[in-house]
Order: sequence, then structure tokens, then C-alpha cells
Amino acid sequence: MVDEGLSIATSCRCVGLSRSNWYRVPDDWTVRDAEIIAALAALVDGRPSRGFWKCRKLLRRQGKPWNHKRIYRVYCQMKLNHRRRAKRRLPQRLRVPLYVPKLPDTVWSADFMSDALLNGRRFRTFNVVDDFNRQALHIEIDTSITSMRLTLVESPASETQTFPSDITLTSTSSCEK
Repeated sequence: MVDEGLSIATSCRCVGLSRSNWYRVPDDWTVRDAEIIAALAALVDGRPSRGFWKCRKLLRRQGKPWNHKRIYRVYCQMKLNHRRRAKRRLPQRLRVPLYVPKLPDTVWSADFMSDALLNGRRFRTFNVVDDFNRQALHIEIDTSITSMRLTLVESPASETQTFPSDITLTSTSSCEK
């Protein structure tokens, strides 16, 4: 607009800009917030998993008077605000050595497995294995295995062989006869 012959005051009034802003040289945020950048970098250097509010609390304890909105703006411009993945906590398990039986048909292991066909259809298998010699006693395959079907599966296996004294299930429970 100045090129069109209008004065700076008239041009600024048309755009809604104050004349002082026209003459002011914009500061680079890294220069203006260098003190905050240094403080945040020192906090995050030792522990990169610290979040914004933890950093702000530590800066407050150090006696820094900065506004939380200003600190957050600098925190985001430093690209420190990426999402942290939470650790998946699993319960502690007691490691117990596996029991190896001395005779066949004393301990059986039962296990469910699942897989998918090429067309995406899922199926399940129920496996019964003798722990003494790792012989597969029975494998039941179907898309859906009900509890009624499992009782029918166990009865023919017991007719052909002696039923074991212990059946170990993968869900860490065992059935005693």
C-alpha cells in the first residue's frame, strides 16, 4: 500500500495494524526464549521421558517465574511434546522347573492353539500330549470347540489308555483325578 502512494499511518489503519508494529523488528523465538530453552534442555537431557507438567514443576522449584503457557509454547516448539508410550506391566511370575514324569500316562498336558486359513477364517485346536514321551494323544480341530465337546474328547482317550493322575492346563491350573 505504501507503493500506491498512501502513508504508513493510513496503510496501517486500513489493515488494522498499529504503527509501532510496522516498525518493530520481530524477535526470533530462540533468542527471546533462550533462557527457557536452556532450562528445559537441562531438565530433559538427563531424563527424556519427563513430561511438560513435571518440567514446569521442577522449574517452579528452581524459582523461575515463567508463565506455564509460555513454557508450554517453548516446550512444543522444541518438539518435546511427543506422546510417550506407557510400559506394559505384567505380573511377576514364579519360575517353577517343569516336572518330568518317570512313567508314561502319569501327566498329560492340554493346550489350546489358534490359527487362520488363507481366506482369513480362524480355527482352534485342542491338543493333549503325554509329558513323559511327548506323544500327541489327541488333537481336536474345529472353528469352535465347546466344553461339551471337550468332555467327549477326553472320554475316548481314557478308554484306549489309562487315565493320568494329573492333567496340566496351559492356564496354570491343573485337574486332579
